[in-house]
Amino acid sequence: MIPFVHKIIAKVVKSRQKSGKSLNDTEPFEKRVSNLEVEITHQIGDLFFLLLGVVSASFGLRGFLMPSRFIDGGVTGVSLMVNELLGISFPLLLVCFNLPFLILAYFSIGKRFAIKSVLGIVLLALAVAIIPYPTITDDKILVAAFGGLFLGLGIGLAIRGGAIIDGTEVLAIFISRKTSLTVGNVILIFNVIIFATASYFLSTEIALYAILTYFAASKTVDFVIDGIEEFMGITIISAKNEEIRLAIIEKMGRGCTIYKGENGFSKEGETRKPVDVVYTVITRLEMSKLKTEVDKIDSQAFMIMTSVKDAKGGMIKKKPIKKFDKK
Repeated sequence: MIPFVHKIIAKVVKSRQKSGKSLNDTEPFEKRVSNLEVEITHQIGDLFFLLLGVVSASFGLRGFLMPSRFIDGGVTGVSLMVNELLGISFPLLLVCFNLPFLILAYFSIGKRFAIKSVLGIVLLALAVAIIPYPTITDDKILVAAFGGLFLGLGIGLAIRGGAIIDGTEVLAIFISRKTSLTVGNVILIFNVIIFATASYFLSTEIALYAILTYFAASKTVDFVIDGIEEFMGITIISAKNEEIRLAIIEKMGRGCTIYKGENGFSKEGETRKPVDVVYTVITRLEMSKLKTEVDKIDSQAFMIMTSVKDAKGGMIKKKPIKKFDKK
């Protein structure tokens, strides 16, 4: 943290302490200062992601979708469709249609999330209304593909920043809690209704292009949220766990964690044998090398591979893959 900013934060903590607003009076002063610095740093990072998301989404709307009178899924798609049918201002529709979902978010998810989302949607509406983006292309396929890409990028970045710029996800989360439907199913049903309505009131062609736009947007959102790198969580159960642990550390250059477990494959009355379970997180590109190293040690080792959305800290992002690819 910059020394000047650190001093300001320290003064804020002192002021809170004197006024009795501090909730953690038992914590040391420096710890409270450090905690506030972390909170502020994260809030700045979230705001940065949100602003990037607003710029990207507004560019996708104004530069691609709106000039060609295309629509998307979700609340944004409904706003675009009503704008096309009735001529009402799109920024106004965007805010109004999202308002019920923001109220729902306030009560069902949290105050901070709702406030960030209000900020994101208002900024998106202002960006669409004010920023004079040029029309990039008239080619319908390119409009559907890249309009969806930039819109999805914006939605994904906003979610990374702890907010939404389309209220569909909030509705889906709320309904999934009350019914047996999953979040994905709710979003799918909602968008099917939108596309069917667009087919009836606009045209079948626009509805079909809207499906392409939605597909591009949803895949981009998944890509942004899941992370650029694809990680794998690997659980390895083997009698030669110590050799495997050393191979992961020395030959792969990665860290690992050892869980204490018991061998569950035993009959009634038999004593269960203790076993050390090795767990590590690697990139998908390293999966082949890890399998090779494990097979060298124990070809009968039991390996469980699961996808990891993202990873932070540890050794996984500290050492480049290419440093170990010749070993």
